Amino acid sequence: MDKYIIDGGEKLYGKIEIQSAKNTVLPLLAASVLTDEPVKIRGVPMINDVENMLRILTEVGCKIRRQKDCALIDSSGAASHEIPTRLTKELRSSVFMLGSVLTRFRRAKISYPGGCDIGLRPIDLHLSGLKRLGVKIVEKDGYIHCEADRLVGAEILLDFPSVGATENIILAAVKAEGITVIRNAAKEPEIVDLQRFLNVMGAKVRGAGGGTVVIEGVKRLHGLEYTPIGDRIEAGTHLIAAASCGGEIETNGVPSENIAALLHKLRENGCKIYTKNDRIILISDGRLKSVNLVETMPFPGFPTDLQAQYSALCCTAKGATLVVENLFETRYRYAAELKRMGADITIRGRTAFIQGVEKLHGACVTASDLRGGAALVVAALKAEGQSTVMDLSHVDRGYADFEGKLRRLGAKIRRIRV
Repeated sequence: MDKYIIDGGEKLYGKIEIQSAKNTVLPLLAASVLTDEPVKIRGVPMINDVENMLRILTEVGCKIRRQKDCALIDSSGAASHEIPTRLTKELRSSVFMLGSVLTRFRRAKISYPGGCDIGLRPIDLHLSGLKRLGVKIVEKDGYIHCEADRLVGAEILLDFPSVGATENIILAAVKAEGITVIRNAAKEPEIVDLQRFLNVMGAKVRGAGGGTVVIEGVKRLHGLEYTPIGDRIEAGTHLIAAASCGGEIETNGVPSENIAALLHKLRENGCKIYTKNDRIILISDGRLKSVNLVETMPFPGFPTDLQAQYSALCCTAKGATLVVENLFETRYRYAAELKRMGADITIRGRTAFIQGVEKLHGACVTASDLRGGAALVVAALKAEGQSTVMDLSHVDRGYADFEGKLRRLGAKIRRIRV
């Protein structure tokens, strides 16, 4: 179980190249099953979630080659409709394989997906959408069995704009007969990128980024080379760290509109921010003032995947902040660890009341999920003294060379391999 040793109190300076978005790369890898022709995805980050998805593709019969930061997928030999349980339990995004495997084989078998323990995250919306396309679904002994003689386009209204359900339905509908319309679709940039990827393959998808997505089924899809968008959550994490610690950093690879809600809050905190194309420059003196309210919402609202990191920033901002988590009911597990560092946090259900303190102090803390682990790193970078962040398996799910990038910005952080 690897750990970070962090000596806090250093300001951060420099430029950082942002990795391709984890939440784009995973559905793109799943989509590679939709064609018999080779697919090359450039800029694939070396993170645990990606490695698990590549293993899943291998298990269903795809041939995978890694070439520097590229993944080459040949699914011409894919033969299995069963998505392996041992890998599904490790990766929430394995559920994306459901739509693409159904499209390929007209049947699929998957166990309930795993990932971070941040709430129930039911996949009811995925399943109800697939049923509308003509899929027969039987849930038995912890497995989901799906079968369809034919996939037929339909009108689908999502009760909630779920990113995963929107993407899964798109993957199932691209080769369905007729037209599928998804209403109340999620609007995240990652869905726009999936649409762009599929259309380059020969699909007919339009409307991504808006509330209604229309998919006209096609007979076949072909191979492609593709570079995914940058990871707005990685960019946001580094911007939050620099805002909290003080300094001046520039992120490259994520346009400001993809994290506009975060940038708005950081400006309220007192940071100076300049943007151009996919460059974001942040300047902070490290003496931040609090904002009254932060409330997570579907895009373009404040992202739930940055809530923990931003809450760590609030711990030393002058004043009090009320944080409301609307998407996942148990996303405050990191709060008890921040209290070990001297944070003043009170949790009531989905609400956190954070009273800023003058300083945090170093402590030994343990990451219990991906974004909570990143929040502990942000807090440790700001704290006085030395901190140890335990169990990096969670952090490794979403950040490639996290410590290396922070070190190049001036942080005193090192990884101890156990």
